Amino acid sequence: MLQDKELKALKESLSTPKKITIVSHRNPDGDAIGSSLGLLHFLNKLNHKVHFISPNEYPDFLAWMPDVDKTIIFEKDTEFATTILKESDFIFTLDFNALHRTGELMEKTLQTLTVPMIMIDHHQAPDPYPLYTFSDTNYGSTCEMIYDFINALDFNNLIDINSARSLYTGIVTDSGSFRFPKTTAKTHICVADLISKGVNNSEIHNLLFDNASYSRLQLLGKALQNLTLLTDFKASYIFLSQDDLDNYNYKKGDTEGIVNYGLNIKGINITAIFIENKEEGIIKISFRSQGNVDVNQFARKYFNGGGHINAAGGKSFLSLEETIKQFIAILAEENKK
Repeated sequence: MLQDKELKALKESLSTPKKITIVSHRNPDGDAIGSSLGLLHFLNKLNHKVHFISPNEYPDFLAWMPDVDKTIIFEKDTEFATTILKESDFIFTLDFNALHRTGELMEKTLQTLTVPMIMIDHHQAPDPYPLYTFSDTNYGSTCEMIYDFINALDFNNLIDINSARSLYTGIVTDSGSFRFPKTTAKTHICVADLISKGVNNSEIHNLLFDNASYSRLQLLGKALQNLTLLTDFKASYIFLSQDDLDNYNYKKGDTEGIVNYGLNIKGINITAIFIENKEEGIIKISFRSQGNVDVNQFARKYFNGGGHINAAGGKSFLSLEETIKQFIAILAEENKK
């Protein structure tokens, strides 16, 4: 948590109406959107003028979230978004700790600003750009951090149903429905409070996980057909080519969670999914692991990425086939150590 003097200074600053902008990382997930909207609805209760800017479009499966349709998309409305950023009194950067995570276009804009920034994030190795930093890798989600941040300001009573639904969503998605290791007793206490504020947990689970399109399920089927075991390395991987995505009418968010299937197999400690993106000229990669297998360091060292010990992301500029060959070769080399 922030130091007492920092909390006091922030609470004093927030006691009068301000222009506040909230920024998430590129390709926002449930935790990025949930923490941003959860904070937005809270700040609205304090009579601030609040905007939420996402570097690019949010996934379709989160389109039901309260006021997500008011999100400003930087890549679509760059000039308008830039004006809002420049005129802000504060900028909250949520669920990321390095400005490059907003994408090259938005990063350049953020680097030119003199507006004080506040980071709230749970990933490793934060960059030193903010005025205030609340960074803690012990948390399983940024949404849980937002909940604690609001409580530390003594404003729990201002968490309304919209804030509560948003925060619950991010906690559910980043905790793997409460099954990942960083789900603690404290997490469940937080969730119990959110439910007491009116969150319908069954409804949100249905909206998140039981609302798939037919094409999304077909894409999942194709991904599982492409699932490959590397039993010598206690590893597996899944791949989806651009043709696979096109054939099954891919929409943003359709591949969310698919990587976890590779870790569901007995004896597998590390898995990856490789997704071809010809428009960006990259292979997007997600890693998952169990126990002490550190995919954060793995992604940082080999695939221009990072994240958490058991969940990380990266990218490759090689072809899909070459990227998979590189992954296998690295596992073989690491296995020798």
